[in-house]
Amino acid sequence: MILAKEQLCRLIPHAGAMCLLDRVEYWDETTILCTSRTHTDLDNPLCSQGRLHVICGVEYAAQAIAVHGGLLSSRPSPPGYLASLRDVHLSAQRIDDIEQQLEIQAMRVAANARSLVYRFTVSVGKTELLGGRATVFLGRASEWR
Repeated sequence: MILAKEQLCRLIPHAGAMCLLDRVEYWDETTILCTSRTHTDLDNPLCSQGRLHVICGVEYAAQAIAVHGGLLSSRPSPPGYLASLRDVHLSAQRIDDIEQQLEIQAMRVAANARSLVYRFTVSVGKTELLGGRATVFLGRASEWR
């Protein structure tokens, strides 16, 4: 099932320009593939001094993870907090100067009631711009004790 921006934005707590993904191209129980062209928007909220550093791709991946959670549960994702990033590698300096759409893939490698671990990549075609592993804690911080 392909989801357009309006549908996927209902699954995450971001609104307006901060909803960075444009489409869900594919998803199943463990994987989601999203696309976006918002990295070329002059008013992208992550831009700093008119540039969008490649590390901002982590936010694109985090949103894909949240959308995946929403799709799996058939409702908006519960609150989640990016707890750690591991094995992050960057293959570019910025992404605002890339004209092609970004492909954001996230693959769940572990999950329990309190946390998720995903591997993610942000690519243009066959060129990977960044990738790594993200751990997300679910629920409110007061519940983590």
